[in-house]
Amino acid sequence: MATVQTIQVKKAQPKLKTAEEGLKEFMPEGMRRAPKRPVEIGIRLFAYLARQKLRGRKRFPLVTMLEPLEACNLTCEGCGRIREYEPVIHRMLTVEEALAAVEASGAPIVSIAGGEPTMYPHLPELINELVRRKYFVYCCTNGILLGKMMEQIPPSKYLSWVIHLDGMEEKHDVSVARRGVFRIAMRAAKKALERGYRVCSNTTLFRGADKKDLHQLFDLVTKMGFEGIMISAGYDFAMAPDQEMFLKRKESNALFQDLLDDESIRQFRFYNNPLYLDFLKGRRHYQCTAYSNPTYTIQGWRVPCYPLADRHTQDVNEIFKPELWDHYGPGKNPKCANCMMHCGFESATIFGALSNPKDMVVMAKGIIAGKSGVGAS
Repeated sequence: MATVQTIQVKKAQPKLKTAEEGLKEFMPEGMRRAPKRPVEIGIRLFAYLARQKLRGRKRFPLVTMLEPLEACNLTCEGCGRIREYEPVIHRMLTVEEALAAVEASGAPIVSIAGGEPTMYPHLPELINELVRRKYFVYCCTNGILLGKMMEQIPPSKYLSWVIHLDGMEEKHDVSVARRGVFRIAMRAAKKALERGYRVCSNTTLFRGADKKDLHQLFDLVTKMGFEGIMISAGYDFAMAPDQEMFLKRKESNALFQDLLDDESIRQFRFYNNPLYLDFLKGRRHYQCTAYSNPTYTIQGWRVPCYPLADRHTQDVNEIFKPELWDHYGPGKNPKCANCMMHCGFESATIFGALSNPKDMVVMAKGIIAGKSGVGAS
């Protein structure tokens, strides 16, 4: 089993409570301008969508979710992975297995998660090869080991670090169950921005989320130069120890309506597209399209989706079978009742916009304004 990393923290440091305090410590220096989301992502994704439609495919991937290992150096209360894969947590994919999974999926975007992917000893080799092949790679990390990775993986328009941040310092450190992680992650983000990497944040909301605290976080990362903020409601993993922390669907809608008021949308740079943000607020309704984000792990492809694995398979095409999706999604399966994760529903907004010109205009305006993306993970 992977060794847990020890974190050294100065005991006398006061907690950072405002964006202004954070900017004094974490504002990048010597950075001419923050790296921006390449226009090529949208062009290639929509070209890929057009090709799939011409081939008559109704279900196909947009993002390959790759988990080369499930070990982690944190034990977050809301995470089901380290508990779900406990019997095989010592195992990891070879680089060849990971690349074969990406090729089998065929999606132009790869999201590397886990576990904590920066603990994967072959991560530099994997990312550098994916970048060489011109996949757009989003590597999700808690930031603890990010500094070491930057010594081995050069900046590229094809690579973005996605740093997990569930609030300002006090809230985030509670959510990950370890003091000092917020500062380590933010120092790594500062260094990454200074070196010219693309950087995003990923925030998962649970019961008790603090609007004021989250707005401070969103203000901080926007002013630092993060490319965008990804947000989602947490999935109620059955293996997570505290089931009371997970939001019901109506609770999620109410929380996001309050959090994402019009003023917030104008101020902050969200990566999620505006249609998905409306979905989170309960103003739009979609059926799940989680087949768009097939997830490959040490046990194979998760069936049916990233948050839920009733079984695993070695054939990614099983995830695209229509009969599978007769049994999954809100209203079809109780396990899906409260799920609002971007892996299942942001893709639904994209598929829906392809057949709705008005929705396509809304999405395009968000992308052109530079305050939304096309769904990264």
